[in-house]
Amino acid sequence: MTTAKSTTWVDANHRCLSAALAVARRRLESHVARVQGNPSPEGFADAERQYAEAAAAMSEPAALERLCQAFGLSAFEREILLLAAGLELDSRFAGLCAAAQGDPARNDVTFSLALAMCPQAHWSALTPTAPLRHFRLIDVGAGPLLTTSTLRISERVLHYLTGVQSCDEQLAPLLERVNATDDVPATHHALAEHVARAWADDPSSATKPLVQLTGTDSAGKRSVAAVACSLVGVHLWRLRPHVVPVVPGELETLVRLCEREAVLGPCAFLVDAEMLDANDAGRSWSLMRFVEQFRGPIFLTVRERPFLVQRPSIAVAVPRLTKDEQRGLWHRALGGLAESLNGQVDHVLGQFSLDAPAINAAGAEALRRCDEASEADVGQHLWDVCRLQSRPRLDGLAQRIESKMTWEDLILPEPQQELLHEIAGQLRQRAKVYETWGFADKCSRGLGLSALFAGPSGTGKTLAAEVLANELRLDLYRIDLSQVVSKYIGETEKNLRSIFDAADEGSAILLFDEADALFGKRSEVKDSHDRYANIEISYLLQRMEAYRGLAILTTNLKNALDPAFLRRLRFVVNFPFPDAGQRALIWQRIFPADTPTDGLVHERLARLNVTGGNIRNIALNAAFLAADVDEPIRMAHVLRAAASEYAKLEKHLTEAEIGGWA
Repeated sequence: MTTAKSTTWVDANHRCLSAALAVARRRLESHVARVQGNPSPEGFADAERQYAEAAAAMSEPAALERLCQAFGLSAFEREILLLAAGLELDSRFAGLCAAAQGDPARNDVTFSLALAMCPQAHWSALTPTAPLRHFRLIDVGAGPLLTTSTLRISERVLHYLTGVQSCDEQLAPLLERVNATDDVPATHHALAEHVARAWADDPSSATKPLVQLTGTDSAGKRSVAAVACSLVGVHLWRLRPHVVPVVPGELETLVRLCEREAVLGPCAFLVDAEMLDANDAGRSWSLMRFVEQFRGPIFLTVRERPFLVQRPSIAVAVPRLTKDEQRGLWHRALGGLAESLNGQVDHVLGQFSLDAPAINAAGAEALRRCDEASEADVGQHLWDVCRLQSRPRLDGLAQRIESKMTWEDLILPEPQQELLHEIAGQLRQRAKVYETWGFADKCSRGLGLSALFAGPSGTGKTLAAEVLANELRLDLYRIDLSQVVSKYIGETEKNLRSIFDAADEGSAILLFDEADALFGKRSEVKDSHDRYANIEISYLLQRMEAYRGLAILTTNLKNALDPAFLRRLRFVVNFPFPDAGQRALIWQRIFPADTPTDGLVHERLARLNVTGGNIRNIALNAAFLAADVDEPIRMAHVLRAAASEYAKLEKHLTEAEIGGWA
C-alpha cells in the first residue's frame, strides 16, 4: 500500500523532473535558434528559477539529484542524461533535435549535439570509463562515428528518474528477492546488527567490505543478510553462482549492471558460493572475479572456510538455531496446538534440527493434518512432517531405503539383539542424557552415535539397520561409496561433508554399506596421495564424532579397519553366520502369510548352509517357480531355487543338505 508520504514525494519528484526537462528543452531551443540564425527565445531564466523552486520544495532529494550525486555526474553528463530522458518523456524534444542537426531524420540525441549545445561540455564524458557509459546509464547505438551515434537512456534509469522502482530487465531473470521476516532468532539478529555496524563504520567508502557468512544453516545465513540489509535500508537480491558468466565481457557487463542496481535500488547482493561445484574451475574463477570487481554491498555464503579475496572482507559465522530458539519458532508456528501436544514438541526437538523456514512449513502442514486427524495421532503427524522437511537435501546425495522390518524379522543371537536394542535406546534418550542431564555441557566431543556391523555378506547387517529405522521412525539412507570416494584430492572430504551436513537436519540413519574401501587402515605416508587419504579418514572420524544421528558402517572384513577408527565407534556388533536353529527360524518367517505353501519342512530347509540373505533369494525364486506353474511352494521348488543360488555362489549342494527332500 502506498503511503501518503511516498505519494507526496512521487508527485513532488514528478514536478521537479518536469522542471529540469523544461530547462534542458529551453537550452535546446536556444541552440536551435543559434543554428538557424534566430534570436534566442526567452524563458530560460524562468525555467531555471522554477526548477530551483521545485527542488527546494522537496523534503527529500529528487531522483535526478540522487542519481547525479551517487554516480558523480558532471554538469555536462547531467545535461546529456536529461536530453536522453526528454526524448522519451516530451514529444517536443525529437523535433528540436532534428532542427538542431538540420535533418528531419536525425531526431535523436548524439554526443555531437550535446557537445555543441552545452556550455560545460567536456570530451571525457564520452569515454567508456566515465559514469554514463561505465554504469550503462545511457546506451550508445551503432554508428560509424562515436559522436554521431544515437544515445538512449537506459529503461531502468528512466523509470528511476520518474520515481518508479523496478528491477533491471536484464537482471530480473537472474535474481531472487530475499525479504527479512519477523521470526528471526536473537542470535541471528545480533549478527545482522554486527554486519550493519561494519557497513556503517565508513559511510564515505564506495566499496563496502565483503561479508562472508559461514556455517551449515543456509536459511539462517540468508536471514542474517536480509535483516542486515533492512537495518541499513537496502533491499537484498540473491544471485545464484551458476548464472555468473564465465566470458570476461559478459562478466564485466553483469558487474556494472549490478553496481548500477545497488545504487538505484538501493540494494545488496547475496551470492550462494556454497552451491558452487568445486570441480567447475571456470565458474569458480568468474565468481571470484565478480566478487572482487563489484563495488557495493555484497554477501558470500560459504560452508566452512572463507574465500581469500582481493578486497576488504569480514567473516561472520552463523550458527544453527539453538534448541530454545527452535522451540520458540515451533510454538509460534503451531499456535494454540503447541500447548496441547503434551511434550511432543520437545520430543521432536530431540531428534530434528530444522531451520526457520522448515519449521514454519512443517508447522503449517502439521496443523493441516491435525485438522483431519484424531488427537491421538497429532504427535505422529508432527514427527512425520519433520521427516519430510529434512529429506530434500539428503535425497540428492544418498539412497533412501523404505523399511517395514521389525524385530521379529531379525534372527540373531541374544547378545547381538541386546546390542541393537541398546543402540535404539541411546538414540531415543539422546536428548534427555545430553541436554536435560547435562552431558553435552560436560563434553562436547564424542556425542555422535556410531556403530559397526561386521560379518559375512547376507547375515542381516542391512536388515538390522532397516529394523532400527522402522523402530525409531527415522529415515535410513544408504551411502553409495562409488559416489563418495574420489581420486581427486579433497573431493572425498567434500562429499562426506555434504552428506553429514544434509543429514544433520533430521538426524537420519546413515548406512555406509561395505565400508572397507573408505574406512580402511591408515597407510604409511609414502607420497602425497597417502597423506591426503589419511586426512580424509581423520576428517571422517571427526564428523562421525560430531554427527547428532546414527552412522552405521557395515563390513565383511572387520580386521581391515583401522584400530584407531574402531576405538572411536560407540558400538561394534558382530553378525555371525547363522547356525541350523537360526536358519530354521529364518525359514519359518521368510514366507509372507498370504503365500501358499505345501509340505515345507523347516528343519530340512535349515540344512542349507547359507546366510539369511541367500535364504531370502532362494525363497523368492522358489515362489516364482511355483507361481509360474500355479502351484503352492513345495520342497521341489525350493530345491531348484537352491541349486541356482548355489551355482551363483560357486558351491555344490551336498547330500547332507538335501538328503531326504524327495
